[in-house]
Formats: sequence, C-alpha cells, structure tokens
Amino acid sequence: MNTATMEHCDVLIIGTGPAGLAAALAAAPSGAAIVMVDDNPAPGGQIWRDGPGVKLPPGAVERRAALARHANVHILSGTRLVAVPQPQQVLLEDATHGWRLQYATCIVCTGARELLLPFPGWTLPGVTGAGGLQALIKGGLPVRGERIVVAGSGPLLLAVAATAQAAGAQVLRVAEQAPLRAVAAFAAALWRWPAKAVQGLGLLHPGYRTSSHVLSVAGQDRVESVRLRQGAHTVDIACERVACGFGLVPNTHIGQALGCALNDQHAIAVDAWQATSVPGHYAAGECTGFGGSEKALVQGAIAGHAAVGQRAQAQALWPERQRWEAFAAHLHSHFALQPQLKTLATPDTIVCRCEDVTQGQLAACQSWTEAKLHTRCGMGACQGRVCGAATQNLWGWTPPVPRMPITPTRIGTLAKPESGPVQP
Repeated sequence: MNTATMEHCDVLIIGTGPAGLAAALAAAPSGAAIVMVDDNPAPGGQIWRDGPGVKLPPGAVERRAALARHANVHILSGTRLVAVPQPQQVLLEDATHGWRLQYATCIVCTGARELLLPFPGWTLPGVTGAGGLQALIKGGLPVRGERIVVAGSGPLLLAVAATAQAAGAQVLRVAEQAPLRAVAAFAAALWRWPAKAVQGLGLLHPGYRTSSHVLSVAGQDRVESVRLRQGAHTVDIACERVACGFGLVPNTHIGQALGCALNDQHAIAVDAWQATSVPGHYAAGECTGFGGSEKALVQGAIAGHAAVGQRAQAQALWPERQRWEAFAAHLHSHFALQPQLKTLATPDTIVCRCEDVTQGQLAACQSWTEAKLHTRCGMGACQGRVCGAATQNLWGWTPPVPRMPITPTRIGTLAKPESGPVQP
C-alpha cells in the first residue's frame, strides 16, 4: 500500500468506506494500478471511522490488512477531490499541495451524510447530528457524565446511544419518530437477516420510544433541555446534549461533477454492473442509496470486478446484493418520515446556518434558485449540503448540480497544480 502521489492510474476509487475497500480488494488481484482517495485520515469511512479508544470491527481490520498486501493499491488519505478539469481527470488536494490525476476508470464510493431538519434551537452548541455525535465520540470528544437525548429516525439511533453510553454518557431517551406498528413490523421480519436481528437485540435501550420526535431545544449559551412530542403528549427533558438525525442523504456532489445522472431517489443511478450513466464510471455504496454496510460491501465488490473486466465474478455476487437490497427496501418502508416533521421549523428558525437564513425568509420562495438569489441560502461554506437536503425535504426543491471547486480550496491548487508525481 503506497501513499505516494501519482499522476495517472487505471482505477480511481473515490472514498475508502466499506464500498471503496471492497471495490479495491475485488480489483487489486488484476494487477491494475489503483488509487484510493479519501479526506479522512484513515480508511474506513464514517461507519469504520478510527480514533482514540476506537475498537474497529474485525471486518474493517481484515480489509485494511488485505489492502496493505497489494503493492498496486495506493491510498491517499487526507486528500480531497476539488474539481474535474476535464473528462477522466480530477484535481486533488492534500495538506501541502494540489495535483492532477488522470484515470482510465472511476468508482465513486462517496457514502452518505445525515439529513438534518431544522427546529427551534437546533443551532445551539450541544446539538449535533446523531451520526455526527458518534463520529465526535470516536474522535475523542469527552461525554462522560453528560445527559444525552438521541432523536430522529432509524436503527442508527440505537447505535449512537450505545456508543455514547460506552463513553460514559447517560442516554436519557432515544426518540424514534416512526410509529410502534412500523417498528414492530420491521423487527418482526428481521429473521430474514439473522445478523441484523442479533445486532438489534444487542442495542436495545430502556429509553427507546416510538412515535416520538423533537419539537425544540432550549438553552442560553448551550443546550439545557429538549422538548419532545411523545404520542399525544409533550415531554421536557433536562440534558446537556441532543443528537438528532432523520436518516441519510446520498453524497452525490462528486458523482454529479463527473456527469453521473441521479435516479428518482436523488441517488447516483447505476445498472446491474454498478455502472453509472457515464462510460467507464461506476458507483457503489450509500451514494447509490443507503442500506447498510453489507449492501455497500457487495456493491463495491461488484463494481471493482466490473471495473477491471471481471464480469463473471461480478455477476456471481448479484444474489447477495439482491438480499441486502431487500433489507434496504424493508428499512426505508418502515422508517419513512412522518409528515409532521415538515412543520417543526417556525418562521424565525434558521434553516441555512452558514448565511443565517430563516424559514420565514424561505417560505416566500418557490425554488432553490430563487432562494439563493433573494437570501443567499446555500452560498456559505457548506455550499448547501445541509440546507439543500433540508429544503428538498421541506418544500421539494432540487438543488442545482455542484459547481467547481467542489469544496473550499487553496488558490495555489487552482492556479498552478502539480502536473507530475510528488513523493511523500
């Protein structure tokens, strides 16, 4: 596993989460020159994020070790893709310099991010996404002794609660917005995926409540309490931290910059080979629709085999992919967001945190473009990654295709990127 910067490769893999790792391991035996790019400090993505005190699951450790045995796989951690200057070429940047990389084939494995819906108090210090809190704890955030409320939707809430408790926090409540009948139906069918059933049993929490969602968070300089809707009642809970996430949104901005079309679920559209609408470009994992690490792993392996022409090996994995796609469909149908979540924000609730744009300012707009022109919504540092997904959920707006550069970038990288190999 070489970390030297390269100027060309056979296969470029963007993202080193489960899908990216599986794609690299599938393609590596072919001998193709493979470059993996990720802005995290170590491979693993969000689900296998490393950090102080983190004990990675055996599958993550084994895949890292397996990749290290392939000299033709080059992992560039702490590296961002910032632009697509021309077809089959990307502009990369790390902590010291920027350079262009030419590739023959690309596999997009950019994962997903949390859907954060605005509600009164969501910008107070101490309020994070559910997965965001999990990542912070893995990165060393001290939460011992803190009272925490986890709210939102999906099985991730229970995993976050377990991570927080293991770090010494007191998780007072896990508020799931889905109704009991939906959660019960989801659990009743988990016999089809025994490993998921076992995992779920190990994460059960006494403070878990269905038909429950956040209404507001109160506090002066930081979180002091949270107000929840519990069925027909309202409950106030004193706490120091609130972690709230309403599911996931596929990270498609890099795929779109490469020209890949999206499907009706706002994810990167792929065919049976994980191929996108752009020849020579594949996609795998949660950027094609979320459904867990198992689905991402098998999709990544199919894409990796297909990218190096191993169609028989790729096709042999189709039944396994179908199995985990069925789980994803089961998950989505039972944790669909309830309509009342669209009414959490009040007119003075900030929706775009970068530019301090409120719900009242946006309510008069008819589209994302109109909102940008009149309020600067989405023109801040995150470039609409947070408020874009929120407004899409609230009003059905479709954010435009990302413009270059994709992320904040040094002027030197844009003005004069390196053109040749740079040794570490």
